[in-house]
Amino acid sequence: MLLKELSSLASPLSQPQVEKLKQLTAELNAVQLAWVSGYLAATANAGNQAQLAPVSDAQAAQTVTILYGSQTGNGRGIAKALADKAKAQGYSVNLASMGEYNVRQLKQETLLLLVVSTHGEGEAPDDAIELHKFLASKRAPQLNNLHYSVLALGDSSYEFFCQTGKDFDARLSALGAKALLPLVECDVDYEAAAGQWHADVLTAVKPLIQTTAKVVALNDTGSAQVASESEFTKQHPYSAEVLVSQKITGRGSDRDVRHVEIDLGESGLRYEVGDALGVWFSNSDTLVDEILAGLGLAADTKVTVANESISLKQALIEKKELTQLYPGLVKAWAELSASPELLALSEDKEQVRQFILHHQFADLVANYKLKPDANLDANKLVELLRPLTPRLYSIASSQSEVDTEVHLTVALVEDEHQGQTRFGGASHFLASAQEGAEVKVYVEPNKHFRLPEDPQTPVIMIGPGTGVAPFRAFMQERVAQGAEGDSWLFFGNPHFEQDFLYQTEWQQYLKNGDLTRIDVAFSRDQAHKIYVQHRIKEQGQALWQWLQNGAHLYICGDAERMAKDVHQALLEVAVEFGGLSSEAAEEYFETLRSHKRYQKDVY
Repeated sequence: MLLKELSSLASPLSQPQVEKLKQLTAELNAVQLAWVSGYLAATANAGNQAQLAPVSDAQAAQTVTILYGSQTGNGRGIAKALADKAKAQGYSVNLASMGEYNVRQLKQETLLLLVVSTHGEGEAPDDAIELHKFLASKRAPQLNNLHYSVLALGDSSYEFFCQTGKDFDARLSALGAKALLPLVECDVDYEAAAGQWHADVLTAVKPLIQTTAKVVALNDTGSAQVASESEFTKQHPYSAEVLVSQKITGRGSDRDVRHVEIDLGESGLRYEVGDALGVWFSNSDTLVDEILAGLGLAADTKVTVANESISLKQALIEKKELTQLYPGLVKAWAELSASPELLALSEDKEQVRQFILHHQFADLVANYKLKPDANLDANKLVELLRPLTPRLYSIASSQSEVDTEVHLTVALVEDEHQGQTRFGGASHFLASAQEGAEVKVYVEPNKHFRLPEDPQTPVIMIGPGTGVAPFRAFMQERVAQGAEGDSWLFFGNPHFEQDFLYQTEWQQYLKNGDLTRIDVAFSRDQAHKIYVQHRIKEQGQALWQWLQNGAHLYICGDAERMAKDVHQALLEVAVEFGGLSSEAAEEYFETLRSHKRYQKDVY
């Protein structure tokens, strides 16, 4: 009863904190509850004496609040580094994920530094959605006493580059807040710009803060998590060993999907189901040799990359992005080649977007020759190319079952263009890896794609193609937990005989009763195409009943089409079987999302 009141009353706790408190108290008996009550009272009293003594307005305004909204972990890393630098300068810091931040606290803030990425087509990342909506609503307060700065992360390959950061900047300004610096927009190679922002923003806040050696971090909600993280990170990955890279699609399949097993050895790396594995890869020698030959550059020419002197070939293999184009590179190459065709294309955003989907840097070299006075030498080439970035793969295993291993489900990216086969950088690296090969990896947590805390809660998993990967992990974890809650998988691919990924495992789960039901959609096995969204609508009445019974709903896979089509099918189910209007159906699934009952891992 008390916790129900806690949820309904104005509370300083965020909703996730309330849920954690509910979980803890549910596990305790009366004696344990009494002991915890006394402990918390003593802790609060000690904290009051240490921190709640009367302070001046100047002292109260000294806290720098740093919030991050991060889909892949880059924003979290930038915010954590900024917090460390701020604390080193004696500032009090409140570091938190936007998803953990109580929006009612906003009107009390005086210094706010935001790091936020843009997901999909200009959408806020999962942990930024609530704050983004709050600022755009009529409930948002005037913020005349607030000074702020926004660092926006994005990818210029997408039309709505850094859109979420732009939204935050515009809305804070409209509410009366004062910008410490102009909005900083960062592309995929963000490290230098983020480092400069760190320096500039800490300089900008200095006149507004009266520092003291006694200042400590009052509410660094990220500290406990950071303390428990592995020493191996994106910047310092672990050199793991590939155990298996096995094709799991049939000989007749038009796609090559690999089951990859990696040994984490003595690294101590831990992951939760729902997390992703970051994979650093090397470009293929064959691709690099083709580029060097096309440009007439010597492989052993020395170049400087990040203050390191290495050969040009090594730089292209290990340091530079060759398999993903971006608009800036297309435009630069159009000018270097003076190609009328490429120059015209580079001025049209939609044409550029389509072009980069089906071309790589090697295609620019082969098809658009440099003009005689281009003067592209080895050092200019490496300056022109983006730094290599790791790829994230949804983890397809639970450590409850595989211990020090981590499993991935990797589709080989392969595209035929003008008689030339081009491969995706990371997928080709993993598909080609022999047993014993070394791969540099790190774990990227995904707190917004988690199993229910109560293993008795039913789950609905929608994962066509390689989107089934995390659900393999989910099932391994549920079995290890002895979960009795029902589970339902929707899976789709072109052909039953060729493309039913992990078929025998799903059949065994069904036989054992661990998987309650499975609905499959093999789109090319009949005259008319059938996709998972069609199966969802066919089973709409049962699915709606599962949701009414408290089921958590998960979607993993392609964001461009599948996730949108599935969401639309779910809305239609709510209208047809829930009797909701279209608007009420949208609100229903938005409520599920805010309560963490509707989660997506889409890419």
